Amino acid sequence: MNIALIAHDTKKEMMIQLCIAYKRILSNHNLYATAKTGKLVSDATGLDIVKFLSGAQGGDQQIAAKVSWNEIDLVFYFRDPNNPNRRENDPCDNNLIRLCDVNNIAIATNMATAEVLIHGLDRGDLDWREIVKKQ
Repeated sequence: MNIALIAHDTKKEMMIQLCIAYKRILSNHNLYATAKTGKLVSDATGLDIVKFLSGAQGGDQQIAAKVSWNEIDLVFYFRDPNNPNRRENDPCDNNLIRLCDVNNIAIATNMATAEVLIHGLDRGDLDWREIVKKQ
């Protein structure tokens, strides 16, 4: 599966910890990330990650474009809604979440949801393309 990793600055350490904890599972999939998140996770885990631009330069929009073309199967988007430097109702946030909804792409915006999805990924519950092939 193709998995996207995006994390606001205050949530990057949380993303790193998720990827360290579930490195074995994630290593079996194609990983994509915004530049800084991808570098930090790759440095901490050794995972091979395709890196896009930084979020501020449009990396999250590059990932959103891949979502819109159904080239991403799962998104981990750790965002910080309480950060006063982030605009409320940020259009980039809303666009990515909307595209995931439109294209039926699972998205986790917090650790609890991410762990549920990772366990489902490990069991094979989220590989909907394989499920469709079997029918």
